[in-house]
Amino acid sequence: QVQLVESGGGLVQPGGSLRLSCAASGFTLAYYAIGWFRQAPGKEREGIPCISSSDGSIYYDDSVKGRFTISRDNAKNTVYLQMNSLKPDDTAVYYCAARRFITTVRAMCSQIGYYYDMDYWGKGTLVTVSS
Repeated sequence: QVQLVESGGGLVQPGGSLRLSCAASGFTLAYYAIGWFRQAPGKEREGIPCISSSDGSIYYDDSVKGRFTISRDNAKNTVYLQMNSLKPDDTAVYYCAARRFITTVRAMCSQIGYYYDMDYWGKGTLVTVSS
């Protein structure tokens, strides 16, 4: 079965850390650009980091730059999102998505058109930052 499955979400206090995982099955993640997206209640979905499949280029949204780190382990067919210094504003459902061909990682993360044209989406994992 071809799918992406996120895990690692949960409840964390402000200032804490979480590591999310995005595991692929049925296809080889190494050939795909991967993005982490989040959607808070009442807000638009936003791409936060995206990583290419070819040259390793990475785009981070300003809201997470310096706090979040995206990485990929092709041997495990998994992409990770390390989230540090979490804030209440980071509370959202976090999704990973994969696309075989992209123009730039910045475009993948920031252009709404890409959101409707991903090859695969996961079902999401909830992250709640609260004391």
